[in-house]
Amino acid sequence: MQIEKNTHTTTLKDTDGNAISFLEKITSEYSNFKDQNLVLDISEDKSVTLENVLAFLALSNKHRKAKKSFVIVVKDFDFNAVPEEINVVPTVQEAHDIIEMEEIERDLGF
Repeated sequence: MQIEKNTHTTTLKDTDGNAISFLEKITSEYSNFKDQNLVLDISEDKSVTLENVLAFLALSNKHRKAKKSFVIVVKDFDFNAVPEEINVVPTVQEAHDIIEMEEIERDLGF
């Protein structure tokens, strides 16, 4: 797992190419990241399914309930199949754009 931190966002990149084991690592180390907006980059896993992405839903809900953003980066995926309650995008830049927009919404009280 590769970790990149900046002022209010942490990007966690899966380097093993296995989304489920990556989720297990993040869940076990969650206390280290709970106060940051999170970008989870699982684009190395070429066999990501909707079921794999939905496995992150409980963690996403927990994180968003704490007023922090949670975005997953996946390449070559049917983004229309993903429910609205979880943010999934094709690039890290789009993930940062979503986080920036959500930060503005939270600052405005939405």
